[in-house]
Amino acid sequence: MSLIEYTQIWLEAFVTLSLFSFLYKDNPCYKITEHVFAGLSAGYYFGLIWHAVILQQMIDPMFDNGKWWLFIPGILGVLMFSRFSQKYSWISRLSLAFVMGNTAGIFLLSELHGKVLPQMQSTMLSLGFENGLGSFVLAVIVVAGVISTLTYFYFSREHKGLLGGVARVGIWFIMISFGAHFGYTVMARISLLIGRVQFLYFDWIGSIINLFS
Repeated sequence: MSLIEYTQIWLEAFVTLSLFSFLYKDNPCYKITEHVFAGLSAGYYFGLIWHAVILQQMIDPMFDNGKWWLFIPGILGVLMFSRFSQKYSWISRLSLAFVMGNTAGIFLLSELHGKVLPQMQSTMLSLGFENGLGSFVLAVIVVAGVISTLTYFYFSREHKGLLGGVARVGIWFIMISFGAHFGYTVMARISLLIGRVQFLYFDWIGSIINLFS
């Protein structure tokens, strides 16, 4: 193993142990690692936005394809930096208003046609005996969960009587969904923890053993 590989492994081990040290208490090693990670993330996203957005979607089309109208969104982007000035920060509201309005209009249609309508269609089309009784029962449970969950978020009437009962069923479906998502998140984090522990045990400690063997 070369010196560069040893240095890389020890650096990764230091960063990993510094992050884990926060479980004991806040300390300078954790702060250094946190600041380095934040700085690297900011630099990476700055370079990504510069090459993937500013160059590819504005500057190159303007000079290569003659799309000079792109200077308008460029100006709107520059106006966003007026937020750093207390006196002229109101100018950035023009860009924010354009971005929010344009994004809301685009995502309204994309979410409606890409998620809402297909999910409604998939939910209702599964109501059939083509795949057996078990699939039909599961489809009924899914439809009942969707209807009861939407009923829970219907606040135009007080949740009493039949409406209140359906809303309470919706709460159970919501809690089951939250539990499933939480379990999935915990499993993902444990998977990351296992990967780091394996790195420390096999790679870092293994490099120490190889170094003195």
